[in-house]
Amino acid sequence: MSGRMKRRDFITLLGAAAAAWPVAARAQQGERMRRIGVLMSTTVDDPVGGARRAAFLQGLQQLGWIEGRNVRIDYRWAAAGADRFRTYAAELAALAPDVILATGAPSVEALLQVTRTVPIVFANVADPVGAGYVDSLARPGGNATGLLAFEYGLSGKWPELLKEIAPRVTRAAVLRDATLTSGIGQFAIIQSVASSVGLEVSPVNMRDAGEIERTIAAFAGTPNGGLIVTGSAMAIVHRDVIVSSAARHKLPAVYWDRTLVTGGGLISYGPDLIDQFRQAASFVDRILRDEKPANLPVQAPTKYQLVLNLKTARALGLEVPPTLLARADEVIE
Repeated sequence: MSGRMKRRDFITLLGAAAAAWPVAARAQQGERMRRIGVLMSTTVDDPVGGARRAAFLQGLQQLGWIEGRNVRIDYRWAAAGADRFRTYAAELAALAPDVILATGAPSVEALLQVTRTVPIVFANVADPVGAGYVDSLARPGGNATGLLAFEYGLSGKWPELLKEIAPRVTRAAVLRDATLTSGIGQFAIIQSVASSVGLEVSPVNMRDAGEIERTIAAFAGTPNGGLIVTGSAMAIVHRDVIVSSAARHKLPAVYWDRTLVTGGGLISYGPDLIDQFRQAASFVDRILRDEKPANLPVQAPTKYQLVLNLKTARALGLEVPPTLLARADEVIE
């Protein structure tokens, strides 16, 4: 009897264990390792790249994705090199990740040349429609979606700001990456506004640090000059050269990103680009939960920041108008 009881207990136990197997399997599957590729446009030791990575990881963590536990992340750092973008895009696509995070237009461009199937989430892209990355902002239609860096209209604020903070400026060199549709688009808007504020503008192509230094030095040879630095990965990579050249030649400069102002630049007006990486995590999360990039509308920034470096203004001998000071979201003393 006791033997039969034991046998019955064993069978009951076996039945209970069998019933639990699908639950255990489901839990294990829920925690299966997902794979994310990340193509960055800076060097691995660049503080800007580090801040973007940290913001992205923080965003993922808030949504339950922990690196090493349920998600594996493969990083590539291209440092605005066209060849590196192509090489690393191919490497990441070959890993067949669930989704790839792309920083800036050159990384999206390179990725779309190697895959039209792996989902891509982009951040810091100014003109995804004009560049052909998406069909429209509302209905991307392909394998890419993400966050718009800013609307082109924003570019028209930069010549106005330059004239407001440095009224004597009559000429402005516009630093842009001419290989991008956004580089051409930003210059077109600046040019359309410049004459109405009494500025004559000329484009300067950013290819490498040496060219940037030479061009700024040559431009500074004529008086009443200023700089407008448009949004691009190239400008972030070469930001120290741009800011130091502007200081050396006493040129008031307007930037699109606060990073260049915290690094000694004069004034910037643009979106919070680091926060875009926190927001990109929600796109990645939705794709990991089986939504399609084609159906996820591209998101535009809702807030723009005006950042002003008073120390730099004093070094340039500029008196900042109280109205401009009152409008600033951040003032660096």
